[in-house]
Order: sequence, then C-alpha cells, then structure tokens
Amino acid sequence: MEPPEFLRFQSVAHAVARAIAATVPTERMYSMSLGSQQGNAHLHWHLAPLPPGVPYHQQQFHAVMGENGILAADDDAQAALAREIRSHVQI
Repeated sequence: MEPPEFLRFQSVAHAVARAIAATVPTERMYSMSLGSQQGNAHLHWHLAPLPPGVPYHQQQFHAVMGENGILAADDDAQAALAREIRSHVQI
C-alpha cells in the first residue's frame, strides 16, 4: 500500500475501534496486524477491547490468547453485536 491508502485504512480501523468502545465496556483497545507472506498475504487489523478491571497480569498479549478463554456467542448474538458496532461507526 502507498502511504495515502495505508493512512486511510488506519483511519477506518480507528473509527471501528471507537465504535467498538462505544458498544462494549472497554478499558483499552488492542490493535494488532498479524499474518505472514506465506499464510496470510493480506492486510487486516484485529481490534480487541479489554474490559475494565482485568488484572494487569492478564492484560497485554495474554488477554488475546485463545488458550486463555474465549467468549461464547451464537451467530444471532454476534450479528446483533455487529449491528450495534456498525451503528456507532463514524467515517
């Protein structure tokens, strides 16, 4: 990506992060770009809200590791959450 496109992409990621924080209780937002040329040769961001009150030793990378637990949510609940987040996006 050229700088103007990358900066535009970053502004969209920022807007979505703010919409997530407006939807669910969020103490801090983790923003990560993960992947490799071999297995994931595209650009995307992972936005992960940290709920308030998480002890420090369970924050940072520990908070986003799947082996430390995931939230159970059925398809309908995920769709409703996506609609709520989308309603807060301001681009």
